Amino acid sequence: MFKKVLIANRGEIAVRAIRACRELGLKTVAVYSEADKNSLHVELADEAICIGPPDPARSYLDIPKIMAALEVSKADAVYPGYGFLSENPKFAEIVERSGAKFIGPRSEVLAKIGDKVVAKKVAKKVGLPLVPGSDEPLEFDQALRLASRIGYPVVIKAASGGGGRGIRIIHNEKELREKFPIARKEAQSAFGDGRLYLEKYVLNPKHIEFQVVADEHGNVYVLGERECSIQRRHQKLIEEAPSVAVSPEKREEISQKVALFCKELGYTSAGTVEFLMDEEGNFYFMEMNGRIQVEHPVTEMVTGIDIVKLQLLIAMGEEIKLPKVEMRGYAIEFRINAEDPDTFMPSPGLIERLRLPGGPGVRIDTHVYQGYAIPPYYDSLIAKLVVWGQTRQEALARARRALDELKIEGKNLKVNTDFHRRVLLHKEFIEGRHDITFVERMLV
Repeated sequence: MFKKVLIANRGEIAVRAIRACRELGLKTVAVYSEADKNSLHVELADEAICIGPPDPARSYLDIPKIMAALEVSKADAVYPGYGFLSENPKFAEIVERSGAKFIGPRSEVLAKIGDKVVAKKVAKKVGLPLVPGSDEPLEFDQALRLASRIGYPVVIKAASGGGGRGIRIIHNEKELREKFPIARKEAQSAFGDGRLYLEKYVLNPKHIEFQVVADEHGNVYVLGERECSIQRRHQKLIEEAPSVAVSPEKREEISQKVALFCKELGYTSAGTVEFLMDEEGNFYFMEMNGRIQVEHPVTEMVTGIDIVKLQLLIAMGEEIKLPKVEMRGYAIEFRINAEDPDTFMPSPGLIERLRLPGGPGVRIDTHVYQGYAIPPYYDSLIAKLVVWGQTRQEALARARRALDELKIEGKNLKVNTDFHRRVLLHKEFIEGRHDITFVERMLV
């Protein structure tokens, strides 16, 4: 049991965690960089500690500074959120050794799922379908032979990659010769691990992920799937639950195997198992993310389950007893980013006018407010607009209405609401036929 939680993150997820802690009677400690001194999470927390300059490497990614804040505040638990240090096994281990509780999976489990090669071995053991490819990291000559055998296009992935980084699509032998050594250097630089593996590139797939919560008493619950096919350069922009492309039978089949996968890993806390689904409806395991996802609210909206609160309760050692999980209606999340809707270039600035939508079935998660200056140092996400409807058609209509109500304006500030409006008017999205190539095709 713990009583005070240090929130080792910023932005909307820090606000989300603080609210969940408050409902459970837990005290909170915000950490912030000099650029975030006016962020909402700093104001909402019971205590706040500055941990350094704007540069994430010298603040939110600086483990000694976060551990110093933990010691000074006398917090006895750490909530990592997503991004930054949330999937760093070394950080989790240091927190564990300090005597505080890391609110997430154990460090050794984080290490397993963070290594894609190890994760694939466990997935294969429990019967999760895999994309044809290598079971082990490859040297170039091995990659060349495998690519020739399974056929191009193939994809090179960093063994320790994540968040869409460290991925290269290869269309022929010439590209493989050119990009393999470059990808290895990039992986070593980004992750401290230059190992690469190769697999068949699935053409025009949908991106489907299954939400899991698992406690320390052996209970594993799969809360259905989300579709995240609207993405650009592997970064998600719109997510929804459930996917119109997944039948109840397929949902049950994959859910059972996902539960076995988590039990085999000894996984606890909230996590997400990600898949590609090809044009014939076949699923292929990609990876597991051992943290809360940006898009978790769509699952909360269709199940009525507070996933962040469950993370906290699981970390406190409580046994989770959920009734039969059912998804009711449809929910869609739109990532509202401070970026140009046409070029996707970051466009931070001072928010001079803010009008948030409301009404039935509308939720906004954000850390910004009128008068807030969006800093240029971090991810461009400034809010998440989530809508729910009894039918997907109602959710789409509600989304159009809510996006029209939303106003975030300021000098030199741009947000991507016009992009979302264009997607909502596209026949392919309306009919649920979109895949991960949609955004690139739409922009042509």
